[in-house]
Amino acid sequence: MKRIGIIGVGEIGRALVEGLCDAAGPTPEVFLSPRGARTATELSERFDGVRVCADNQQVVDRAELIIIAVRREDRHEALNGLRVDGAKVVVNVMAGVSNDNLRAMLATDAPLVRAIPLPSVRDRRSVTVTYPAHPAVDAFFEQLGGALPVADEAAFDVFSALTGTLTTHYAYLAALTSWAAGHGIPAADAEHYVRGLFQAVGRALGDETRSLRQLAADHETPKGNNERIRTTWFDHTNAATLDSALDGLLTDLRSRQDPSTEPAAEQKTEQEKPQEANAAQRRRPPAKT
Repeated sequence: MKRIGIIGVGEIGRALVEGLCDAAGPTPEVFLSPRGARTATELSERFDGVRVCADNQQVVDRAELIIIAVRREDRHEALNGLRVDGAKVVVNVMAGVSNDNLRAMLATDAPLVRAIPLPSVRDRRSVTVTYPAHPAVDAFFEQLGGALPVADEAAFDVFSALTGTLTTHYAYLAALTSWAAGHGIPAADAEHYVRGLFQAVGRALGDETRSLRQLAADHETPKGNNERIRTTWFDHTNAATLDSALDGLLTDLRSRQDPSTEPAAEQKTEQEKPQEANAAQRRRPPAKT
């Protein structure tokens, strides 16, 4: 599709624009919502074909494929009242918001596709999980590193939970650096070494002819240093703790998608809030004189 709209220009919105517009060859027209105005303006000044719209409805009207990238808690404010023609394609990248929930909000017959783009789409190296499969959406993400359509929303939620481990990886590397610094290594030297060590590991991940378990075995000498740390630190107890944390996150992700589990205040529309405020004002006793 040649006209892409993005509602919500945060980190993911920026990454999508950069991945699209930094690529070689023709790029689509991109229409940005005024949400995240500073980022949207910077991107429109940086790339030809990127425009900031007056409001979210204008984004919808101008685009063929619309990406909704607002935070879950901001969705009512951003989306209430939008009119989405059935000929459009809507990509839902909001964590914890199901397609059924979004369809009820938008009251549209347009195809809705959930997706999990990561910031690395800016480098066109990120595989993006989608559900359900849709030719236009999958083709869109193929140009940003690849698309991985899954069979159902339950599988989609599992992949969504996996993305919650990213910053833990960075924290692990920071902990290694802190340990070395605690033993007298200059912090800058320790961080430089750890970065280089794990960048090499990252390159090895590109070899998909070997499973992750095989990669671990290939980097390990029997009774060597790597085997010692793996077996004494990342043991069955720690692995079970990780499983439990992921199971808890998965349960939470699925419960968020059920409107009946949302706090009542979050389900109120923007139109209802002023009405309630007026009602509260009427109920308030007169001030004493």
